[in-house]
Amino acid sequence: MKYSDKAGKTLLAIIAAISFVDIALGDEYPIAGLDPSVRPAGAPVITSYPKYAAWYRHALTGVVKPYPASLRFLESQGPWHTPFVRPGMTGPYDIRNWHGSAASGTGQAAEKR
Repeated sequence: MKYSDKAGKTLLAIIAAISFVDIALGDEYPIAGLDPSVRPAGAPVITSYPKYAAWYRHALTGVVKPYPASLRFLESQGPWHTPFVRPGMTGPYDIRNWHGSAASGTGQAAEKR
């Protein structure tokens, strides 16, 4: 099926119009990457990040007591991303057993499996 030249131009005009609408809507929100050293006016600010016992239990999954001094960084851990408190790779690389099943010792440190 062949498109006429007029149909092709119409389709192109519709795509262009949709693109411009998307760009125009984007101007309403602050963009945080234009000047990395300055936060945009009105950007949200996190004022506190409480870490309760449940947060520490989750963060220390698979680590046995006594906890090594190298983990004291958790005390100053803020709301930014850190791979330490999230499950990583599966299989033989899952040394903290984040992805383990009950049969393989979920919740146990690698030394106890």
